[in-house]
Amino acid sequence: MVGGGQLARMTHEAGIPLGIRFKLLCDGPQDSAAQVVQDVVIGNYRDLETLREFAKGCDVVTFDHEHVPTEHLRALEAEGVVIRPGPEALLRAQDKGAMRDALTAIGVPCPRHRIVADPADVAAFAAETGAAARSASDEDGGGRRAGGFPVVLKTVRGGYDGKGVWVVHDTEEAGEPFKAGVPVLAEEKVDFVRELAANVVRSPHGQAVAYPVVESIQVDGVCDTVIAPAPELSAELSARAQQLALTIARELGVVGHLAVELFETRDGRILVNELAMRPHNSGHWTQDGAVTSQFANHLRAVLDLPLGDPRPRARWTVMANVLGGDYPDMYHAYLHCMARDPGLKIHMYGKDVKPGRKVGHVNTYGDDLADVRERARHAADYLRGTITE
Repeated sequence: MVGGGQLARMTHEAGIPLGIRFKLLCDGPQDSAAQVVQDVVIGNYRDLETLREFAKGCDVVTFDHEHVPTEHLRALEAEGVVIRPGPEALLRAQDKGAMRDALTAIGVPCPRHRIVADPADVAAFAAETGAAARSASDEDGGGRRAGGFPVVLKTVRGGYDGKGVWVVHDTEEAGEPFKAGVPVLAEEKVDFVRELAANVVRSPHGQAVAYPVVESIQVDGVCDTVIAPAPELSAELSARAQQLALTIARELGVVGHLAVELFETRDGRILVNELAMRPHNSGHWTQDGAVTSQFANHLRAVLDLPLGDPRPRARWTVMANVLGGDYPDMYHAYLHCMARDPGLKIHMYGKDVKPGRKVGHVNTYGDDLADVRERARHAADYLRGTITE
């Protein structure tokens, strides 16, 4: 696996009972996964020769992030290295412009969008989306936002956890994203009720499984809480979201885990926001809440093993991210949470604690959603130091 973060750490953990030998390419020995994986290569994933040496002896190469240069992956694949997901599929998670083009080509509903050249072009896009939204509102009797500013701007590569994303309200604010010197994608700001995620896994021979659709609650652009399944989501909309994710996986040739982040709009539609072709924060609940976790199924898929059962073990599972706070020593908070709630599942990443940094997550499950949510929220807040009782 290329990348040494918590996703690699948890994927390695899932491979241990399957007897999978795991090799890691990461930045340094203190990376989250490097602390627990035996076979670690320290190197630069942006360097082709480093990747080439790392791939020797591997049955398959997979990833815990989308940042390996596409041209390097194509070169390795041409030399016979098995890469899953492959570079042509992964490009659609690496490049937001390529993602939107591919999804539009296969008829997947997305926010209105286009690549913009400068702030004046952003203003023109805002005017276009405003006119289109007003026309649609007239046709369906109202209910859609008027459009125009504000507009969402995204750098086409490199963004995550709210980084590389701006909500701009006028032409002056639109100048900031262009300072990076990379292409910028403009999207309409969707009037949505909530964010959902559909997680699916697909193997090379076409077997695929779909997890229950979840609600993903974001705070300051970072995933805070995930509820599985999404409360009060109709069976029809849930099935539509799962089928949409399965269709994307098939049409884009994805092998492994695919997370499809979605907007549920106020007028009852679902629109695709982002794609991730790797284990994903919205699937962390599966470690304790599903028969087979996203991490185990990702490994099964990239090794072309039969996929495991994605069904939930409990009526409700809630995942809450643990973010670093002002207290770097979490040990006593850790003891408190374990003693207070023996059913709590705590997953820590071995990271230095820094304010706002993801350092772990907690999973809770049960039959009473209000109780399950309160337990998860209390544990995450106590570990961060937001509450002290």
